Amino acid sequence: MKLPQEIIRHKRDGKVLDAADIEAFIHGLTHEHITEGQAAAFAMAVFFQGMSTDECAVLTRAMMMSGHVLDWSKEGLGGPVLDKHSTGGVGDDISLIVAPAVAACGGFVPMISGRGLGHTGGTLDKLEAIPGYDATPDRTRLARVVREVGCAIIGQTAELAPADRRLYAIRDVTGTVESIPLITASILSKKLAAGLDGLVMDVKTGSGAFMQSVTDAEDLAHSLADVATRAGLPTVSLVTDMDQPLASAAGNAVETAHAIAHLTGVKREPRVQEIVVALGAEMLLLGGLVADMEMGRRRIEAALDSGAAADRFARMVAALGGPNDLLQRPRAYLASAPVVRPVPSPASGFVTHIATRDLGLAVVALGGGRRRAADLVDPAVGLTEICSLGSPVLAGQPLAFVHARDAGAAEIAIAAVQAGMTIADEPGAPRAPVLACIVAA
Repeated sequence: MKLPQEIIRHKRDGKVLDAADIEAFIHGLTHEHITEGQAAAFAMAVFFQGMSTDECAVLTRAMMMSGHVLDWSKEGLGGPVLDKHSTGGVGDDISLIVAPAVAACGGFVPMISGRGLGHTGGTLDKLEAIPGYDATPDRTRLARVVREVGCAIIGQTAELAPADRRLYAIRDVTGTVESIPLITASILSKKLAAGLDGLVMDVKTGSGAFMQSVTDAEDLAHSLADVATRAGLPTVSLVTDMDQPLASAAGNAVETAHAIAHLTGVKREPRVQEIVVALGAEMLLLGGLVADMEMGRRRIEAALDSGAAADRFARMVAALGGPNDLLQRPRAYLASAPVVRPVPSPASGFVTHIATRDLGLAVVALGGGRRRAADLVDPAVGLTEICSLGSPVLAGQPLAFVHARDAGAAEIAIAAVQAGMTIADEPGAPRAPVLACIVAA
């Protein structure tokens, strides 16, 4: 192996790294033979010089192999092991709906999810709003729940892709997060370690996404599909719209309640339904459970309409320590904020622009998100009944409702939401929920 500084210099100068050098660097990172300074320099070199698809695939597999890799072959599942992953947004509770829907169609979904950081919400924070829910079960319990229920949404353990955790922490404080090869390797190393047969990526674009331009989102989507497939994990990437909150709720308990309403059929919003059906159908197709997308869409819709998806969600929650009757009595278990205030529209007209990132930051300011990774979140706070793009409003009519701990915090959030929504005389034309489907080259 070259010295770490020689590997850094090689990439700094725009040269292609040998597989052995990448593997040795990640091995050294895992076992702390590589210093934080060297890891930061490596990340900066990749940030500026990029990586080829082959280099990125080697980096991904090396980070995957830095820890435990789940093996489902001995569990006798009788179906494909599938997952989806979102690059993050506001009001994105899709995982809570699509995982049980796919499980109801014969897939097995060990979904390893993350917590919120910055303006985006985290799937684990939503689930931990459920009393008793164990988001970090041991491997034995995880295997049992996946085998018996068909899905388990959990967090990354210390055993899975530890090299990624160390490298990401360094990237987070050195301005190198927004590197497509490093984002790709970070996401996929964890998914490969989950022992999947197929993965569908949900790459967000718009005012609430990390990749705000469609071009950047498509570049990341191509990278994810190409590298994952090259690394042995068949993957399809959907580019989806995040120019407005996906659901009409943003926050932890309120998004969990929204997902339960969708699963049980109490309320199904068209944009959420379209993303759930599109992602779920792609997962079924990748897993060989359907012959084409149209059949996949019909099966996901049937799983929702029949209550089979809701039943899988209820069984998953109970199997991981939550209440047995959450779907029947969500208000008895999900925390509610003591102060709920409407956000009055300052004018009559139509909602023509939403600064979605700013709405996410308003939830963070209420206490529903993190400024630092170690921060605790308040499950009760957030926004509900958020107007969508194109909605007609009258002056004084609510643009959303703020759920807060006190009146002062509510007033600050009201001002932020008002500032984040543009009201004009003409409605405009919101984008379609699904903008592109990208497969490996």
